[in-house]
Amino acid sequence: TLTDLSMVIVLKDTLEKRGALAEIKARIRAEVFNALDDQSEPRPPLSHENLLINELIREYLEYNRYKYTASVLTAESGQPEVPLDRQFLAKELNVVEDASGKSVPLLYGIISHFLHGGKEERTHNTLPKVSLLNYPKQNRIKPPTERNQK
Repeated sequence: TLTDLSMVIVLKDTLEKRGALAEIKARIRAEVFNALDDQSEPRPPLSHENLLINELIREYLEYNRYKYTASVLTAESGQPEVPLDRQFLAKELNVVEDASGKSVPLLYGIISHFLHGGKEERTHNTLPKVSLLNYPKQNRIKPPTERNQK
């Protein structure tokens, strides 16, 4: 009926305004992926390079609160459920961070380094000092999720 259709539209608009609709859609996609994922087909071994790349991406996704996207990445890639320790990741990538860089994902510093052509005055393998004004404002309050040592 017209009343039911009107209620559905109001409900959809309310969920969109609250930001819940996108989260619900992402959750449904993640659940559909999990249901369709063929566990009987073995995954190829995860190379060291892919492990590091996936971890950089996971840290970025979690920082930006794309938790369902991160869970799909973990499931689909075969990435370990427990995130790699950030210090271990930085060491593997030969990155030395300054204090301000530790509040954002490593990927932000790496991208900033290449955007600036690596021309900043810094010590060898140190990510450039970049103002936090260049990072997403919504996430400056909390540092990235503390990562467990593995």
